[in-house]
Amino acid sequence: MASTLRLLTWDVKDTLLRLRRPVGEEYAIQARAHGLQLEPAALSQAFHQAYKAQSQDYPNYGLNRGLSSRQWWTDVVRRTFLLAGVSDAAATDPIADRLYRDFCSAGNWEVVAGAAWTLQRCRERGLRLAVISNFDRRLEEILAQCGLRQHFEFVLTSEAAGWAKPDLRIFQEALRRAHVSPTQAAHIGDHLLNDYQAARRAGMHSFLVKGSEPPSPGTGAVPSDHILPTLPHLLTALDHLESSNLSH
Repeated sequence: MASTLRLLTWDVKDTLLRLRRPVGEEYAIQARAHGLQLEPAALSQAFHQAYKAQSQDYPNYGLNRGLSSRQWWTDVVRRTFLLAGVSDAAATDPIADRLYRDFCSAGNWEVVAGAAWTLQRCRERGLRLAVISNFDRRLEEILAQCGLRQHFEFVLTSEAAGWAKPDLRIFQEALRRAHVSPTQAAHIGDHLLNDYQAARRAGMHSFLVKGSEPPSPGTGAVPSDHILPTLPHLLTALDHLESSNLSH
């Protein structure tokens, strides 16, 4: 991997943006607005069970099963409330509609500290930026509302690509769109398998955003200069990568 970098691709959720409130709290707020009293902790547990089951039954928003991403999320909400003891779809579907709209709003998302600054500094270095994210069609609007969309040449979601990380084809599609070779690109994300390892299997450089969280299993195999405690650490990591390339 000795080519000069031209392209940086970015994960979004928990890399550049994070939810302002836990999912259980947001679901509980909307449930109360529709006359249902449920505990955030119970809804949080139910959501994670529902999301896992839906992802296993209908991977990547059920695109290969004829679902739209909106229907996929409606089913997640139905499953969540069913697990929390509410089985009436007539009561939960309006909540699902509201949640789907609200999670497209900057009111539910916040920019990770240092993200905007880091993106701008990368652009000033002449690097091209793009997004590779396991997300649905709402991501363009979310990034726009949060003030980050202008940094990226394109936003490639798993819904649009038809493949979800860690499938190498979504990385290959991004490289094709950007007309760069894998060795001229690096991916930045917070997930060991989906971001760091998958990008490297695609032949790209990659960096793992860890922040203050405990190390994930397998993180010890990641070189320390590939781990970013904060996003601004990327600039130093890029300098190190560039100097390493020049020495080869």
